[in-house]
Amino acid sequence: MLSLAAAAAVRAAAGSPRAVRSAHARLLKEGLAHLPPAPLLLVSAYARSGLLADAHRVFDDAPRRDLHLYSALLAAVSHSPTPALVLPLLRRMLSDDALRPDHFVFASLASAAARLRSLRLGRQLHAHFVASPYSGDDVVKSSLIDMYCKCGVPADARKVFDSIGIKNSVVWTALVSGYASHGYTDEALVLFRSMPVRGLFTWTALISGFVKAGNNASAVGMLIEMRRDGVRIDDAFVLATVIGGVADMAALVLGRQLHGFAMRLGFLSSMIIGNALVDMYSKCSDIHSAREVFEGITVRDTISWTTILVGEAQHGRAEEVLSLFGRMVDAGIKPNEVTFVGLIYACSHAGLVQKGRQLFESMKLEYGIKPGLQHYTCYLDLLSRSGHLSEAEELITTMPYEPDEASWGALLSACKKHNDAEMCLRVADNLLEVRPKDPSTYILLSNVYAVNRKWDSVAKVRKMMTEMKIRKEPGYSWIEAGQEFRLFHAGEVPLDVREEIAGFLEELVSEMRKRGYVPDTSSVMHDLEEHEKEQHLFLHSERLAVAFGILKSPPGSVIRIVKNLRVCGDCHTVMKFISEITQRKIIVRDASRFHHFEGGKCSCSEFW
Repeated sequence: MLSLAAAAAVRAAAGSPRAVRSAHARLLKEGLAHLPPAPLLLVSAYARSGLLADAHRVFDDAPRRDLHLYSALLAAVSHSPTPALVLPLLRRMLSDDALRPDHFVFASLASAAARLRSLRLGRQLHAHFVASPYSGDDVVKSSLIDMYCKCGVPADARKVFDSIGIKNSVVWTALVSGYASHGYTDEALVLFRSMPVRGLFTWTALISGFVKAGNNASAVGMLIEMRRDGVRIDDAFVLATVIGGVADMAALVLGRQLHGFAMRLGFLSSMIIGNALVDMYSKCSDIHSAREVFEGITVRDTISWTTILVGEAQHGRAEEVLSLFGRMVDAGIKPNEVTFVGLIYACSHAGLVQKGRQLFESMKLEYGIKPGLQHYTCYLDLLSRSGHLSEAEELITTMPYEPDEASWGALLSACKKHNDAEMCLRVADNLLEVRPKDPSTYILLSNVYAVNRKWDSVAKVRKMMTEMKIRKEPGYSWIEAGQEFRLFHAGEVPLDVREEIAGFLEELVSEMRKRGYVPDTSSVMHDLEEHEKEQHLFLHSERLAVAFGILKSPPGSVIRIVKNLRVCGDCHTVMKFISEITQRKIIVRDASRFHHFEGGKCSCSEFW
């Protein structure tokens, strides 16, 4: 039996890789490493020090493996980056050592199933738990609630929740979060309001759940209610979460209010708040405020630099992106995978081919980062946009990943732009084989085939759309104008402003035609008459939003619009004309990037 002093030394070493290895070496030298409970203590200490491989070696070398030892290693593996490794360990426990799971093992297995989002494993585990002598254990039930919530079935979690006699705040919070995270707003609120005690942790779980589900308006509403209830916000996380939700809504006025709120609470020195504000201002089209906040963050990490770098890239400010990257490297901050996505994206949307090539190579050679499919797609986009079509086609056929819809789609769009009919058809055939899911891809394919008079292929595309029940996602845009927040759907002009907007747009189109505007109907399905195509374009949601914005906002103010889809070529041209005619700056955030229209020009310089 290990002495109390030796056991205490191992426990004290836990959390420090160097200390635990030193303690282990001492036990080996003294011949005590195999004495109980040394293997158990060492497995736990190595696991707490992040040395899972060492913990596994101790486990394998143990002269006898009991439930306690299995439980320690299973707990470590379930919380590691590789939770799937609990499965071979469980098989070994059941077959090699003929041991049955206890409540500690069940809890670890439920945790692993939750992290793996494996509902099948979770349900099998639940069935075994119910049939075991530990079926009344509330800790395991708590883990099962978490598992069912993370697997997207809060209704099953509720059944387990209802079977617990005395419920603690952890199980209440887990179920509240589960409902909120999966869009069950009413259920989440009813359960939340029935809690006997609601602390900051539960409020945070509810609010972050709403943000995760895209229910950002409810998240903001709950933050306001939380303040009214007098809950002290002494953790920056909840505020950062709500700021993230406001960023997704692109609600700049509300974002500025939250910035002021963070200032009053004394959170501006918090890096997590600073990073959230940079992201919020970037997504709300105010890149200058984003940069100002970034420069005010005293201690910056990789996320801080990457957030502003990606923001600048999406706004088409390639020079600023490259300058920031130089500062980041000089500051000794190591870039990550997302940093390089932003860098190559910036080069792609500015036509900086040589710089993009250099960055793509440096991520591998200088930083040891293996390029992922997203990096290859950005690099492919860079080459094809800039007219290097042959090189782009060679890249897509030789890269170490199976090209997906985004990869083939980027190449096809570029072929169409550069009028390479032969490559267009070749790439289109490859794109069709991956059975795309994005409706806009089918419109692109149909129009490419139609332009090249490949009517059989057009029919094939239409048939696939019918079979796969592909419907074009309705376009919509939203805008904050003064005190109003308006949503516009393509083809639908709200009754209360219909005459005003239609009349104003007709005036603008008349003036644009005098200045040389010719509608580009290439993005509209080919089975419409030309006048129908033009009418279709006339009612695109971003045009309705910009007309509303100009009519309802103070003269000279910036018009900020968010669109759920990529801006079509004709609307891009129209926005340039409108910015020149009305002498207004118009910023449009679409599904791809930001466009800053001013004086008849766009910040994207036609690279979009």
